[in-house]
Amino acid sequence: MKILCIHQNFPGQYKHLAPALVEAGHDVWALTLRVKERAMWKGVKLVPYKVERSSTKNVFPLVADFETKLLRATYCYRNAMTLKKQGFEPDVILAHHGWGESLFLKDVWPNARMGLYCELYHLSDPEFTQFDPEFAPKTPEDQPLKLRLKNLNNRLHEEIMDSGLSPTRFQAGTFPAAFQDRLSVIHDGIDTDTVRADPDAALQIENGPRLSREDEVVTFINRNLEPYRGYHVFMRALPRLLRDRPNAQVVILGGDGVSYGSKSPDGRSWKDIFLDEVRGQIPDADWARVHFLGRIPYETFLSVLQVSRVHVYLTYPFVLSWSLLEAMSAEAAIVASDTRPVREVIAQGETGRLVDFFDREALLREIYALLDDPETRARLGAAARRHVVETYDLRTRCLPEQMAWAEELAAKTARPPQD
Repeated sequence: MKILCIHQNFPGQYKHLAPALVEAGHDVWALTLRVKERAMWKGVKLVPYKVERSSTKNVFPLVADFETKLLRATYCYRNAMTLKKQGFEPDVILAHHGWGESLFLKDVWPNARMGLYCELYHLSDPEFTQFDPEFAPKTPEDQPLKLRLKNLNNRLHEEIMDSGLSPTRFQAGTFPAAFQDRLSVIHDGIDTDTVRADPDAALQIENGPRLSREDEVVTFINRNLEPYRGYHVFMRALPRLLRDRPNAQVVILGGDGVSYGSKSPDGRSWKDIFLDEVRGQIPDADWARVHFLGRIPYETFLSVLQVSRVHVYLTYPFVLSWSLLEAMSAEAAIVASDTRPVREVIAQGETGRLVDFFDREALLREIYALLDDPETRARLGAAARRHVVETYDLRTRCLPEQMAWAEELAAKTARPPQD
């Protein structure tokens, strides 16, 4: 079977599936912005494409998002046409359509079966649009319009989707009824053989201490440090945490950009905004126990999880982070926000502790309780890992289910593009 993968940040969610399809004997290609010339990655043939113009300056705001996706779709389409002229005919297209790239690929290959990674459908329900009043939109009455237009990409892809998968029930549930009979819930998978507890783990902080399981380490991890992931809530709890726990070492991972929400009104990074807000409340001696590591190699990331005594995870009702499940796999004791995506993976008092997203007092109370209770930490950590192994393990659960999904997709009758 000939398979084409489309992902703006390839391999992304196809990190494990694409090489596994190669190992199963399939001819796997990827059309991607990540390379400048043809290359090979784990048996996958990488073909570059380039977006040759940027979005229109001062474009009408309501169409800005779709224009960006349309640009990617157009240039991806043009490069796909070049592949077609060279004789390339995929049986299956696997696409994360979130950036729009795959929108016109059925016009190139109408007989190819398209499987979409359905990450999120944007809903105008107050649970999503008004979850955090501090960052409410300036014109809330416009939000349903903006979200409806943002979903144009989802809606147009639904017409050509032969099958889809979502990593969690929460994310799948955001999609309308028209998607549901073609949508499977299969997580990307956690490599629990690699991500596991290590009593001998150590983390050397550059120009700082060497941390181990003997230290009182509190960890907080985001891809980017931003309100969607509760960075502001955690930072505002930090002065008290450092004052009340004089031995605590706080390790914070994450970049300075924005993954999901909006940029700050003044252009500064959210990281700096909330760092500046609390820094004056923290004496230098306490601040020396706060370690911002930015983005780090995966081996170092694992060490962070393995030395963590309490791991804090906060999120809006949104896409669930891999890092939470990886922390659970490493047997970290979790304190997390009591929001719907989190409740899907953490049972209160069984695999972690849940607190109201905005309740700093409850957050600190649960952190302190776990720091003082090694037996409960061990029980929660062991149960968390057991749940991840049973439900989200890459090799025994998720990857076999993904492979079966791809093979079932190949047997379907392709939905052609519609006029």
